[in-house]
Amino acid sequence: MARDSAIYVCQSCGAVHGKWSGQCSACGQWNTIVEEGRSASPPGALKPAATAKARGLQFESLLSETPEPPRIITGVTEFDRVCGGGVVPGSAILLSGDPGVGKSTLLLDVAGRAALKGVRVAYISGEEAIEQIRSRAKRMGLAEAPVNLASATALRDIIGTLKREKFDIVIVDSVQTLWSDAHDAGPGSVTQVRACAGELVRLAKSGGPAVILVGHVTKDGQVAGPRVVEHMVDAVLSFEGERGYPFRILRAGKNRFGATDEIGVFEMGDSGLREVSNPSALFLGEGKDRAPGAAVFAGIEGSRPVLVEMQALVAPSAYGTPRRAVIGWDTSRLAMVMAVLEARCGVGFGQQDVYLNVAGGLRINEPAADLAAAAALISSVTDTPLPQGCIVFGEISLSGEIRAVGRAEARLREAQKLGFDQALSPPLTVKGGGVTITGISRLTEAVERISQNRY
Repeated sequence: MARDSAIYVCQSCGAVHGKWSGQCSACGQWNTIVEEGRSASPPGALKPAATAKARGLQFESLLSETPEPPRIITGVTEFDRVCGGGVVPGSAILLSGDPGVGKSTLLLDVAGRAALKGVRVAYISGEEAIEQIRSRAKRMGLAEAPVNLASATALRDIIGTLKREKFDIVIVDSVQTLWSDAHDAGPGSVTQVRACAGELVRLAKSGGPAVILVGHVTKDGQVAGPRVVEHMVDAVLSFEGERGYPFRILRAGKNRFGATDEIGVFEMGDSGLREVSNPSALFLGEGKDRAPGAAVFAGIEGSRPVLVEMQALVAPSAYGTPRRAVIGWDTSRLAMVMAVLEARCGVGFGQQDVYLNVAGGLRINEPAADLAAAAALISSVTDTPLPQGCIVFGEISLSGEIRAVGRAEARLREAQKLGFDQALSPPLTVKGGGVTITGISRLTEAVERISQNRY
């Protein structure tokens, strides 16, 4: 009779090993391999039936037309936007975020509003009791929403119930609390997370409901458990928020049914999350006069133009090595902009500390923010403020040339809507409407105009 062999799984990357070793050969991490039990069963969370037989495959032609998948409109506009226009039936979504950022609050809002629109929603929590969920729903004004609540962690009971009753959306909070009796490992381990997530995804793909899983993140910001869980699901959403700011941003790192560069903006209040339809008004400073070192950047987040204030401070260094601190932007990108300013424009930062901050807790990733960062640095060095109604955008090359960026017309329309009347940018062929465009082709021109206050 065959003897069951021990299974050793790396808690960092999820790699399976035949024996224990001090270092994982897949990811290189030390002391992360743990014995997850002895089993000769397949890696699934539920054992297959003994009479199961292999079935043949049925191929379809690539040329055949497939209609667009229908969408379930939840009623939370920002959530539907990030999902690509709504939740696709039978899809699997993974939502991750730091503890306390508001993942459960967001999904309870989604469940309540969708249920009020006639969608059958099940909310299964493994971390909270039903009374706690009801108390939060009452505070959010969703006490009358017909959401089916349950508090359970046993995967066999959950799967059996979902196969028996029909739902449109099922929310599981969280996947780290589920456990399967087919494995000896404890809840939250790599084996349990991978197996339980796999069974729920298979349920969704077999004509079941759309499944939304909540996943905790580690101290490094990664989804706890193996990265293979991210490959199983159709969409990976991250809910971000800086401590001290009430704003929360929902991003899609992966989406098989929509774009991955869309964002949804929320504001956390006493009664839960509030959707922010115009985030530009939140990320801008409230002062009437712009201080030296501040520049308003006209950016694009997905399909939405967003205006945000970039703040720079250049001060004499008190130590031998100058400091470079960046919040909300890429540190290497700042180093490149500073090098171009020093080599092409003669603006040195050798004995000065440089601090750069994106106001409001937003993180900017597009290269079009190069000119706005450079303008903020020049304004701080020369102690010359930019005009109150001026926006800045453009990409800087290593030669000091200002390169054009995409969707300039949308940036200008957003600026005009918020009362801005000037733009410092690369030479544009589009019309600015009520915005006066000051086109510059090289970074030296920006230094001259800002330092001499000529626009």
